[in-house]
Amino acid sequence: MSNIQQALKERILVLDGAMGTMLQAYKFTEDDFRGERFKDYPTPLQGNNDLLSITQPEAIKTIHAKYFEAGADIVETNTFSGTTIAMADYQMEDLVYELNYESAKIAKEVAEEFTAKEPHKPRFVAGSIGPTNRTASMSPDVNDPGYRAVTFDELRVAYKQQVEALMDGGADLLLVETVFDTLNAKAALFAIEEVKEERGIDIPIMLSGTITDASGRTLSGQTAEAFLISVSHIPLLSVGFNCALGANLLQPHLEAIANKTDFAISAHPNAGLPNAFGEYDESPEEMGEQIEEYLKKNLINIIGGCCGTSPEHISVIANLAAKYKPRRHAELVSASH
Repeated sequence: MSNIQQALKERILVLDGAMGTMLQAYKFTEDDFRGERFKDYPTPLQGNNDLLSITQPEAIKTIHAKYFEAGADIVETNTFSGTTIAMADYQMEDLVYELNYESAKIAKEVAEEFTAKEPHKPRFVAGSIGPTNRTASMSPDVNDPGYRAVTFDELRVAYKQQVEALMDGGADLLLVETVFDTLNAKAALFAIEEVKEERGIDIPIMLSGTITDASGRTLSGQTAEAFLISVSHIPLLSVGFNCALGANLLQPHLEAIANKTDFAISAHPNAGLPNAFGEYDESPEEMGEQIEEYLKKNLINIIGGCCGTSPEHISVIANLAAKYKPRRHAELVSASH
């Protein structure tokens, strides 16, 4: 438990890159997604990346290993859509526990192999908890602004099941990520606190929001600073942002929170903005140059990549991060002024 906190004091920790980008390279077909076990399943399964932890576990294992080889300290489980709410699209709600458990188990096995090889650099597994495809604080129906597609309690129950399975599978920490609606995130955080209390254990929590456009706000309307304030009642390991923007566009939002909190700060931006074909074409070097600005400005404790990033991107980022000291927390900074 204290391992990761200790590591954070010593160096900037590196998070892995995109799972989806790596899986696309495999060009898995519908049959590959189904495997033997689901070959007669009634719904189309292609695109259900979380399912690959069961049907193509070797691919998932290989991807984790590539990110660790590239210099990552933390890999994320392949569970971005691992809730009953998100899995309803594939009629796979019943599989949620198994999907999360297996994903965490695979990642943990790879992490332990690397830690055994390099005991001076322990590797960690972050249980990835995505935002679901529903929002608790806005209506999906423009004609009925009071309508909600999901309730706080439905989210809490779904997240709790995911959290229990991730912890049972061996996750070292939990990463509530790509938060576009802070109310959804609060349901996840509430569920985590419930599980911690019931089990009498602690587990570090990373929380990462997403700034969705040039207005500098999350989808539910918060600025970076408002987002930070609204989640600061929970004892977090880190708070930060991922996805939606490239590294340079994300920087002002990190600056907005870096000197206002004692939590560690994390970022895993996209490899730039998508091109006309929805692809990310920012090279590892281009992305590295932008991320080095974070490091020079002492903004960051945990750094990685989101959409479009590969082990090559993470390798460049890890080499840069090794040259800089981690951001000192706000209390230390203000005390020295």
